[in-house]
This record gives sequence, C-alpha cells and structure tokens, in this order.
Amino acid sequence: MLEKNLINILRNDGRYTLAAVNFLREGLDYCIKKYYPGNDGANPTHVTGYQLCIALRELALSRWGYMAPFVLKYWNINSTRDFGEIVYLLIDHEYMRRNDDDSIEDFDNIYDFSDAFEQQD
Repeated sequence: MLEKNLINILRNDGRYTLAAVNFLREGLDYCIKKYYPGNDGANPTHVTGYQLCIALRELALSRWGYMAPFVLKYWNINSTRDFGEIVYLLIDHEYMRRNDDDSIEDFDNIYDFSDAFEQQD
C-alpha cells in the first residue's frame, strides 16, 4: 500500500521516478552504515544533507562507475539539490523525518556533478 501511495505522489509531483527514490533510500542505508557503523536500526540516527550527498556519490560510483552521471540524469537528478528535493518530498508525505535545524539548503552545492563523477585514472 505504501509503495502505491508513493507512486501516486511521484506521479503527481512529476519530477522524479520511483527508481530515483529507491536509489536515495539505498543511499540512506549506505550512509547510516558508513557514519554509524554497528547501528542495527533500533536506534534512530540522523544524517546531514552533506553526509547523504557524499554517500549517494560513493554508491553511484560503485554501482555504475563512469555511467553514474548518465543514470542520475535519466532520473532527472542533476545536482545535489535534487537529492534534497527528493528528501523533502518524502518528508512532506511523512516517509522521512527531519530535525528542526535541517533545511533543503543543506543539499545545495555539495559538489558539482561534472567534477564529482569525472572518471578517475
């Protein structure tokens, strides 16, 4: 039922796909494991926009290598702000929570996609 509601929310919003949201969710899990090793999920954790963007970059590069920016662009993710837009869409519909000091601007200009996904030799 939740998945169907999420699909409707995404369809109504029109910016991002379910695949993009699922990638963000996987990135959040990756982020929690990276910054809070040993957390079994029983204790709530908070990650910052910066931490999540860094984790999503690492996950994208490990998953798709030099194709990462093309996959993200296909999902209409062109900047770290887009990660924030997805997060706040999920927050607005109570799929995620935020702290009082969190803001969408926490996702602005964390890295430039053309530099962040440049092929490393």
